[in-house]
Amino acid sequence: MDIFRVREEMRWKPIREIPLRVTYYARVSSERDEQLNSLKNQSQYYEEYIKSNPRWTFVEGYIDEGISGISTQKRENFHRMVEDAMAGKFDYIVTKEISRFARNTLDSIGYTRKLLSNGVAVFFQNDNINTLDEDSEFRLTIMAGVAQDEIRKLSSRVKFGHKQAIKNGVVLGNSHLYGYHKQNGRLTICEEEAEMVRFIFENYASGKMTTPKIEKALFDMGYRNYKGGKINRGVIQHIITNPKYKGYYVGNKVKIVDLFTKKQLFLPEEEWVMYKDETGEIVPAIVSEELWEEANRIFKMRGDIVKSRRTSFKADNLFTGKIICSLDQSPYWLKARIDRKGNNNSRWVCSHKIKEGSESCESFGIMERELLEILAEVLREVSGNFDDVVDKFIEIYEKSSQSSDFSGELKKCREEMDKINAKKDKLLEYNLDGKIEDREFIRRNDLFNEELRKWENRISEIEKERDMNQLNLEEIYGLKKEMKGFSEVYPEDFNQSLINLFIDKIYAEPVDERTMKLKIVLNTGETRAKAYERHRTSEKNVSRSGHMFKKMIEAQEKMMAEKKNS
Repeated sequence: MDIFRVREEMRWKPIREIPLRVTYYARVSSERDEQLNSLKNQSQYYEEYIKSNPRWTFVEGYIDEGISGISTQKRENFHRMVEDAMAGKFDYIVTKEISRFARNTLDSIGYTRKLLSNGVAVFFQNDNINTLDEDSEFRLTIMAGVAQDEIRKLSSRVKFGHKQAIKNGVVLGNSHLYGYHKQNGRLTICEEEAEMVRFIFENYASGKMTTPKIEKALFDMGYRNYKGGKINRGVIQHIITNPKYKGYYVGNKVKIVDLFTKKQLFLPEEEWVMYKDETGEIVPAIVSEELWEEANRIFKMRGDIVKSRRTSFKADNLFTGKIICSLDQSPYWLKARIDRKGNNNSRWVCSHKIKEGSESCESFGIMERELLEILAEVLREVSGNFDDVVDKFIEIYEKSSQSSDFSGELKKCREEMDKINAKKDKLLEYNLDGKIEDREFIRRNDLFNEELRKWENRISEIEKERDMNQLNLEEIYGLKKEMKGFSEVYPEDFNQSLINLFIDKIYAEPVDERTMKLKIVLNTGETRAKAYERHRTSEKNVSRSGHMFKKMIEAQEKMMAEKKNS
């Protein structure tokens, strides 16, 4: 539609006398029957309203069911309508009121501007605002602001209602609570499901069954969730930790912190409203308080054990950045683990394999304690007096440290940040001048902020590396004094500084399913080749060296050369 031409025509005739392709948009905020009936009535009305005008061509309407008007983010048909408008499928949108279109002022203004710039106008019937009118944006801003304030007041009323409900002991939240029926803000026991709940508590509190075993047992017993699927261990954990099952009222666990994004904040337990329902009329107990406490004691104990043994990926470890996979050039990451006896079972795994899955790389994990044994063996093989060797490595490390241009890198990062900030200032000017709409300003500004965060993180990394470099040098000078007179180094002697002093890189290349070739590059430039045998829990893994390793590596290199020549 030619907006200028239509506006000129509207000076001497009404909009209904101008030939246009017209559609409508309808929305209700819930899926309750009365709301859906309202939606049906809206659709019927607008279809008749458009078709009754012989000068208008009817285009099928767009409807969103059970979706809030606070934001446009999750309104699929709304976004489809905007896309169709951009594609030129219609000229005019009729909708009931601004609150049906969007109660967020930014959304209302942003979308009407976007539609108008592409030759599509909107008529808000109840508010009598037509975006073809030249004063429409001023009136739209006022009306959208009123709609936005109305939803804020509504939210405040709902919050007040929740507070009063909690004060009066009304049970809020999900109605699907295993073991209970919820009606009129009170819980009553559903005996069939309560048997399942008791089974969970009794078997978990006995210490004989874990949540995965209970999950399997419930499935075998025929218990299913409300959708007909398995009752998973996550649900079982929520049941175990829910105080309602011991007859306690619990409220005020969640707080809405943002009206428009509906972001929730889960409050700490000390802020909950929780007390024992002595009457049993609001939240009757399904298990005894003693059984609940015992189950939760075991749950906490097991949780603490898992946390202490949990796999982790840490930056500050012995071989971070040192081990490289020869197949995909990816660094190895540490998977740290301490067994029940306190033994270090940490291993290093190709990061590409961790991120993309086990099929993505043929490499396998290297046990850290066995790698340390191999490195100790390598240093024992280094010829010459050990004190002289240490002096030689320290000299090389000092030169390497001095060559790092930390100040230059920091200056470059700050210059890049200055450029981005200049772009942000220019972007703000464009927005204030009306050259770009608010939504586009926010999108671009967020991208610039993300870039700034990346440069800030890089600055932190450089400063940390600079500081650690200085600390490492001081530590290495201390090591020199401690190691004076040593005849050799042992696995337990290694720390971060010693690794940095001696080792440049370790390249890991699989030979077969059980054997890995390790190419160890020292800071002197010397290279040592070692073979590493895949670790198996059923047998002691021994790193082998000498003649046998040499023959294995030579055989592998010969095989690769033959493949290349063929």
